Amino acid sequence: MWWVYAILSAFFASLTAIFAKVGITGVNSNLATAIRSVIILLVAWGIVFARSEYKGIPALSRHNLIYIVVSGIATGLSWIFYFKALQIGRVTQVAPVDKLSVALTIVLSVVFLGESLTLKTAIGALLIIAGTVLLIFE
Repeated sequence: MWWVYAILSAFFASLTAIFAKVGITGVNSNLATAIRSVIILLVAWGIVFARSEYKGIPALSRHNLIYIVVSGIATGLSWIFYFKALQIGRVTQVAPVDKLSVALTIVLSVVFLGESLTLKTAIGALLIIAGTVLLIFE
């Protein structure tokens, strides 16, 4: 079932790139990111309240909170740089290069999380990296 959510994530991420490129025309990319972030905040909290998931807040440990906050900072920086890249670059280059994060995540998951690296996954990551290099120097 995880793959259904992953495909939906990829679909909405692709829409994000298209809508963002159109929406940031003549707009400061940081301002656009801030507006987008407010919408995401409202949608996420709306879902949490609608499903009564806010009741899990007291169960969060300090460890959970630290890593969720750090993850949020990384996400914010990613969005800021992504919107800036979209503003000055072509979607057909920026969006695929942004997906270099897939290969980087594979490497980081092996190094920091101790996940195993299969030959198939390593080849896939190398192909993503090669494709990214081709797109950058197009």
